[in-house]
Amino acid sequence: MNVFLFILTNNLIPIFTLIFIGILVDRKFQLNVSTLSKLNLYVFVPAFIFVNVYTTQIPLEMLKALAIALLILFTNWLLSLLIGKIRKFDASMTNAFASSIMFYNSGNFGIPLITLVYSSKPFLINGETPYLDFALTVQVIVLIVQNVSLNTLGVFNATRGTSGSIKTALKKSLSLPAIYFVIAAFIFKFIPYDLTQFPLWPALNYAKNGLISIALITLGVQLSHTKFKLKDPNVYLSVLTRLLLGPVVALFLVFVFGLDGIIAQVMIISAGLPTAVNTALIAVEFKNKPDFASQTVMVATLMSSITLTGVIYFATKMFPVF
Repeated sequence: MNVFLFILTNNLIPIFTLIFIGILVDRKFQLNVSTLSKLNLYVFVPAFIFVNVYTTQIPLEMLKALAIALLILFTNWLLSLLIGKIRKFDASMTNAFASSIMFYNSGNFGIPLITLVYSSKPFLINGETPYLDFALTVQVIVLIVQNVSLNTLGVFNATRGTSGSIKTALKKSLSLPAIYFVIAAFIFKFIPYDLTQFPLWPALNYAKNGLISIALITLGVQLSHTKFKLKDPNVYLSVLTRLLLGPVVALFLVFVFGLDGIIAQVMIISAGLPTAVNTALIAVEFKNKPDFASQTVMVATLMSSITLTGVIYFATKMFPVF
């Protein structure tokens, strides 16, 4: 019950407040959603990725977490192709459906959720949080994989869904700056200079911190133009696959890699997070089923408050650390 209330008050209410502000502001001023999505993809996302990659220490023991995060992504892609074939989706819908399952909200939802879980009983010992730093490191690994793949493979999916051309999709995905900021961050990690002391570092931090609010407001602007089809079975199929089958995929991979304890718990909990907000922004930018993408984000975020409580309970009981 505590987890449910935390998700409601610390995740859902703030998230939907910003989305609602986006809806209200758009109704009043008729904002250009394409301009907002470009700000996200070309300014805020690259800064967010660069700062996270540069400041995160990745010990060798985290390589398994990295491998599982990549395999979850790949398995979810295969799963989406199978469902798309069964449902007889066209290319555009198949790619939109794939993105809604592959990419989840590991940042503004996942980080605070993991912080809660490992800052409360039974992980709170004598007023200390001995497992929190390790759990957050695992989650940041997932966050990096998700952000980099969303802004490359996610763009590829959306572009191919509208153009049908692999060459065009590849060219467009490589035209976005996110992947180059990842490469730059790793290069700077090996340079013997603390980049956080560089005069422009605060600007990168400001841009990084602005991503969540701008992304959610942009989603609200898009939703103000969206005609909701509450009976669309594809939305609910995507949401259930993301929220329920995602943790099952992670559980299987955890067993395959022989993981236990905190790292196993975090991988499973993270795999049950709702669809990433930026999937809707990318769908808007590249005009690939933006209504479906926006509705999926909304429904998945709402339903996750229920499903995640069960996933957290299962993961912590299945892989105890005591």
